[in-house]
Amino acid sequence: MNPALAVLQALSDEANPVLWIGGEGGMEEELVQRQNIPFKAIPAAGVHGVGMKALPGNLWRLVKGTAAARKIIHAFQPDVMLFTGGYVAAPVAVAGGSIPKLLFVPDIEPGMALKFLARFANRIAVSAEPSRSYFPRAEKVVVTGYPTRPELARWTAETGRQEMRLSGDLPVLLVMGGSKGAHSINNALTAILLEVLQIAQVIHITGKQDFAQAEQALANLPGTLAGNYHPHPYLHDDMGAALASADLAVARAGASTLGEFPQFGLPAILVPYPYAWRYQKVNAEFLVNARAAEMITDGDLSTRLLPALQRLLKDDNARHAMRNAMQSLGQPQASQAIANLVRELAAASNPQGGTRETKPC
Repeated sequence: MNPALAVLQALSDEANPVLWIGGEGGMEEELVQRQNIPFKAIPAAGVHGVGMKALPGNLWRLVKGTAAARKIIHAFQPDVMLFTGGYVAAPVAVAGGSIPKLLFVPDIEPGMALKFLARFANRIAVSAEPSRSYFPRAEKVVVTGYPTRPELARWTAETGRQEMRLSGDLPVLLVMGGSKGAHSINNALTAILLEVLQIAQVIHITGKQDFAQAEQALANLPGTLAGNYHPHPYLHDDMGAALASADLAVARAGASTLGEFPQFGLPAILVPYPYAWRYQKVNAEFLVNARAAEMITDGDLSTRLLPALQRLLKDDNARHAMRNAMQSLGQPQASQAIANLVRELAAASNPQGGTRETKPC
């Protein structure tokens, strides 16, 4: 969602109607409408990796979703369509017929849904150069970078540390696992928390499920170390403050790491999610090969995380080199570059001016 919202914010100075098409029954509708973006829901379901029992019902939902999307598109009459993946996008792409389509691929390697959508796309925007190799028609591919939320850019290391109530005495470690947290990372940190807090301040984004565990860990800390530990179930408006203030991160390797970590030049130890191993591993390898990150498998956390943290948190030169490498990957104009592609496709579709954009997630 965040890449699409970032692009829409880059287009927000234009008085063009926008409609977001998403799936039924998710939290997407609330988040989109919070941004004052009109939202329409359609039935949709995944077909890859589902059991034979669920497959017929999911296929029927896709058929119904295509019919619903066709009605919505006929009523809205968009000049251009922007896709960022997800199973709800497939019926919308089919229903969209000949309307110009722009596909944004957030991960280095596209998933099956994105590969399917690519055959409908007039242009394909990608986060990094290696993604080109996954698309047979390279002339349609444009490397734009990963679009990040504009509100992140307002934070600096100084203002971030003030907001997060951090001191300047010790380096800052950010541990996170996405909006829902990462149970294995949370457990691994809790097991070594005493050792880590002796050499670093820790911002720990746990997810709601594990926050009580972090609160208990905080209560059990000696007073001399408790002030170094800052657990949060999630950060909304202050996520930029945490990213800006950190000297090192431990995180999954989702697509956002390709944009947010380079934006802040944030070195990282990446732990690809084992159930999305292929895509997150490719993302992590891209950053590791650039010498901007290190990678630890989920199964090796208990033995490898503490030595890696002790080495990097005590070695300012190593972190500085990783920071420079990470920063060199940043593409701060990504949102604007994708917005420009939207404008180009819309102009070709409607030479008389005025644009109506559909954003199916």
